[in-house]
Amino acid sequence: MDNQEQKKKKDTNKIYFLIAVIVALLGTNVYLFFQKTKSDQRIVTVSDEKTALQTELEKLETELEQANNTTGELSGELKAKDEELRAKIAQLRVALNKGQLTAGELAKAKEDVKQLRYFVGKYTNDIDDLLKKNAALAGERDSLKSTVNNVTELANNLSRSNDSLYVKVKAAAALKTTRVDIGTFRIKSNGKETDVTRANTAQKIKVNFTINPNPIAEKGSHTILMRVLDPAGNLIIGEGGSFMANDQELQYTYKTSVEFNGEAKNFTLDWTNRNAFEIGTYTVVLYADGYTMGRGTFSLR
Repeated sequence: MDNQEQKKKKDTNKIYFLIAVIVALLGTNVYLFFQKTKSDQRIVTVSDEKTALQTELEKLETELEQANNTTGELSGELKAKDEELRAKIAQLRVALNKGQLTAGELAKAKEDVKQLRYFVGKYTNDIDDLLKKNAALAGERDSLKSTVNNVTELANNLSRSNDSLYVKVKAAAALKTTRVDIGTFRIKSNGKETDVTRANTAQKIKVNFTINPNPIAEKGSHTILMRVLDPAGNLIIGEGGSFMANDQELQYTYKTSVEFNGEAKNFTLDWTNRNAFEIGTYTVVLYADGYTMGRGTFSLR
């Protein structure tokens, strides 16, 4: 009886031992299962963070390209910053492309990307400010150019006005006559003059004219030029010189000078024809100060 109880007790102990072993194995498996699950979750988390960081780097690089494409040539300072940011992005991409990252490396990469984001934002803002300044300068340049053009146009207008005014003043200051009376004469052997009306006896003419009062005319000596045109309209060449009047070059028959003080005054010009007069009507035109002063006619039969 004792032996049977002892044997039964040993069998019970074996059963308890097996149960304990099975429980231990089950606990170990559960522990290993949870550890594996936690490790898998950690690997997934690290992979997701790596992908997010790589995406962020791509976005930052794209923003750099867009910022550079909005402007022309960068300043030296911005160009140096651009190269620095690109080098930093390349460095982080190499780090992320490693097989695995430690927790410290991952945290460092995340902090570097965070700082990089700040610098890219500041860099983009600097370029925006540069573009705004360039636009403002371009506006000021265009405004200045417009102002210069306006001033130039105004100066040209004033110059033209001054030229026009000068021409008007010059024309107004020129001597003028109201009428020109012409007489024809024959010179006797004793030197006396007799008025005649026949072409075959006429030798000289006397041109009588009155200069109108002109307070703005230059006081002093004025050159008077006379052109005598025959009945056919041809100029009778006397001294043979030329002069400018009414913006054209002309030849004159006779030239003299008179004194003028601004008040009306009568004058007489004597001119002797070296050749014989012809029958018909002659025209006499007087010029002074670059303009026509007056004209008259006389006829011989």
